[in-house]
Amino acid sequence: MANQKLEDQLSLALDTPAQMREKSDNLDTGYAPLENTWELIVKYNGNLDRLTGGIRVEPLIAGYAIVTIPENLIGAFSRMEEIEFIEKPKKLYPQVTAGLGASCFYPLLQPVSGKALSGQGVYMAILDSGIDYTDPMFRYADGTTKIAWLWDQGKRADAEKGEKPPQGFFTGVEYSRKMLNANLQKNSERLTTDVTGHGTNVAKIAVQGAPESELIVVKLDTARGTYPSTVSLLRAFTYVAKKAQAENMPVAINLSYGNTYGAHDGSSLLERFIDNITEVGRNVICIGAGNEGASAGHFAGKLSENEIQRISFAMGTYERSFSLQLWKWYADRMDISILSPAGEQYLIRNQDAGGEAQQAVMEQTKLLIFSGKPQPYRKREEVYIDFIPVETYLNTGIWTIEITPRRIANGELRLYMPSAVVRSENTRFLLPSPAQTLTIPSTAQKVITVGAYNAYVRSYAAFSGRGDADSDRAENSKPDLAAPGVNIRIGEGEGGAVVSGTSYATPFVTAAAALLMEYGIVQGNDPFLYGEKVKAYLHAGARQLPGYDIWPNDQVGWGALCVSESLPGE
Repeated sequence: MANQKLEDQLSLALDTPAQMREKSDNLDTGYAPLENTWELIVKYNGNLDRLTGGIRVEPLIAGYAIVTIPENLIGAFSRMEEIEFIEKPKKLYPQVTAGLGASCFYPLLQPVSGKALSGQGVYMAILDSGIDYTDPMFRYADGTTKIAWLWDQGKRADAEKGEKPPQGFFTGVEYSRKMLNANLQKNSERLTTDVTGHGTNVAKIAVQGAPESELIVVKLDTARGTYPSTVSLLRAFTYVAKKAQAENMPVAINLSYGNTYGAHDGSSLLERFIDNITEVGRNVICIGAGNEGASAGHFAGKLSENEIQRISFAMGTYERSFSLQLWKWYADRMDISILSPAGEQYLIRNQDAGGEAQQAVMEQTKLLIFSGKPQPYRKREEVYIDFIPVETYLNTGIWTIEITPRRIANGELRLYMPSAVVRSENTRFLLPSPAQTLTIPSTAQKVITVGAYNAYVRSYAAFSGRGDADSDRAENSKPDLAAPGVNIRIGEGEGGAVVSGTSYATPFVTAAAALLMEYGIVQGNDPFLYGEKVKAYLHAGARQLPGYDIWPNDQVGWGALCVSESLPGE
């Protein structure tokens, strides 16, 4: 029987030889081959001070920690009474594919309104790919920086230059406002860069909406791959929450990254951790809904007794790695088979028992399969399938998951592919469902989940991730609202880039949250205007878009952001 303290993907990774695991885009995330160690997300109780033997613990908040541990010690570590549950990291992907006016910022930014707000006295935190701190948009009129703190998680600290990680962390380099200003004055070599420009563009939108907010920037660590992982994110949230709390300032936190791995119900350690962070100090967390709405990477179905269901998907050319997650209810009993493009069939063994890793070879593709069970924080069962090429590429063509019901109590099925960012555009379900396509962690309950709409024609952006149309609309509806996310011009004038995606819708809402907290907390109108209260006010001020009869709904939530209408009493 599998170790019930380990999540399914981690169990499969530990059962897979390292040379095979490195071919997977998912199973190797968090593993350092030279040291043979893992970075793991751990939920625990008590304290872990007695750990030795090369185990490093980074305590976070609310009983969460990041633990770096040799692979051969994970089993013994998990059996400690203090350890409640362990997850491996997952990769995070940027959500990329006329906003201020459409979102009603101008009545608040212009003094003639009588209610001038600028974000002064409120931090905005950008957790992203970094920032070009030399850009004039991030500097005051006297040339000094708007950035109070900048943590480059992936940079190796040079002690001779006075570089060191933030207090309580082991990696990266923290730069203060003083250090950044000294560098700007000397026009010296840049201390840190934003290679992709994604974080810089996100921050530019945020500071246009709240130009006097001070910034906390975290450049997420990508040292172990092209994309950051969820452990980088946990460190970033902890860092920002503690900074703002120590300096007694409210903070609006922006995240424009996500992934598709998980039950999408708030049950992962990452989602639960973020919900806990919302209760540390006075903050608002805004997360993009993702761009999976039209990517054909999700299938939703309903099984009936005595009816075989076949779920087909196309595998595009030149795929080097691929995975599928199948989520079902524990009460449902079924046989699950995999059919290759050439018609070979593999029946997953011991489906009812769960907790077993299996391997199969179909044509030129090796399958690594793990059938999970319900877990302490999750009611659903997962069947995880990793596709690894025997040589270079996976078999192209139509693959099918065949499901034969044996006893059905509920029958709901959900299948997810990896993010569209990392798969061929031709790799897709033949009959996809655009519902339930929010990326994780935008599915955390206490965050503000931001969808995208086209402000030019006032319509939903088809790429924007959708929530569950059948959820309790008033209490659990996601996304919370939508902001402009189509053809957004970055910066001032005609020379700026034009971008689309929920990545760029999210900072409009982050800036709006900063203005509301300035009005309430800084200006003394309502010292409790943060957290869920800000969310409620943004719901109330949102403008309904044409074409909908139900509010809130699974596409644009409570409507389009309108910050001036979200102020109390407006």
